[in-house]
Amino acid sequence: MRVIDCEQTSPEWFAARLGVPTGSCFKDLITSQGKRSASFDKYANTLIAERLMNRPPESFTSDWMLRGTELEPQARAFYEFTMDVEVKQVGFCLLDSGKAGASPDGLTDTSGLEIKCPAPHTHVEYLTKGKLPAAYVPQVQGEMWICERDTWDFMSFHPDMPPLLVTVERDDKFIATLSDLVDELHEKINQSIATIMERAA
Repeated sequence: MRVIDCEQTSPEWFAARLGVPTGSCFKDLITSQGKRSASFDKYANTLIAERLMNRPPESFTSDWMLRGTELEPQARAFYEFTMDVEVKQVGFCLLDSGKAGASPDGLTDTSGLEIKCPAPHTHVEYLTKGKLPAAYVPQVQGEMWICERDTWDFMSFHPDMPPLLVTVERDDKFIATLSDLVDELHEKINQSIATIMERAA
C-alpha cells in the first residue's frame, strides 16, 4: 500500500485520484453479490473523461453529504472512545501497482473504519437490519484489499440515535473478482483512449 499524505477533498487529493478507480465507486464495478456491475461501462467512460480532461468532472454535493462531512469528526471520536483505539486519518491509499485507491475514514493498527452519517430514516433502516448495508459491500471489501486489512468496521452514525457498528470480515473471493474487474477496467480505458487519440490525430 502507498499512502498519499494529503487532506481529503484538497487539490492534492483530487490529483491523486484522477482517472483511478476508487473505493466509493467500486459499486460501479461489482455488485454486493460479487457480480460485474451494470454500471461498469459508464464508470469506465467517467474515468476516461477524467484522463482526457486532466481534471475530475463536476460533482453534486447534497445537503446530507455536507452534513455527513460535518459529523464525521464527532463519529470518529465516538468510535475511538467506544473501541478504545486511536484512529489515524490518512489522505489517499493506493495499491502498490497504482491501479486502484481508497480514502478510508480512518485506520487502526489492525483494522479500518468507514463512517456514514445518513438521513434519520436511512439510519433507522440500517439499525433495524443490523448489518453492513449491501450498497457498501464493494467499498468496504475494496478498502480492506487496498489497505491490507483482514477486518473493517462500518459505522452508521446519527447524533440523536444509537449508532450501528459492524465488524466486517475480509472476503478474498470477492476481492479476487474485484481485482480482475479493475484489470479489465484499465484495459478498456487504455484501449479507448488509444482509439480516441488515434481518431483525433
